[in-house]
Amino acid sequence: MSLSDPLGDMLTRIRNAYGRKKTSVSTPASRLRARVLDVLKSEGYIRDYSQTDFDNGKSEIEIELKYFDGTPVVREIARVSKPGRRVYVSAKSIPQVANGLGIAIISTPKGVMADHEAREQNVGGEVLCQVF
Repeated sequence: MSLSDPLGDMLTRIRNAYGRKKTSVSTPASRLRARVLDVLKSEGYIRDYSQTDFDNGKSEIEIELKYFDGTPVVREIARVSKPGRRVYVSAKSIPQVANGLGIAIISTPKGVMADHEAREQNVGGEVLCQVF
């Protein structure tokens, strides 16, 4: 099955798994998805993730979701830049999510990073998603 927005698919799988109170969710693997999951893990929004390679050349990522007192740590996760409308920001205009309580994940020339890291390194890029 071909997807037009693989990252949006992963975010929707995470959102749906939190809605069903699942402890983990799986998604097809890609480098971009793994870099976004690296940011989510370092910021404390997921427990961990692991990649499994199959004999037919396909790979899958298993994501361990994180809860605090039975409620999901991620209240909202939304795709900002979509295939039909890409959203780019300069280093000076990086958005603050929920007055700094959330993060925006940005794809920059120096890699995929959280909004505060992009501000520190003074780089802009494509705003992939927002999490809070």
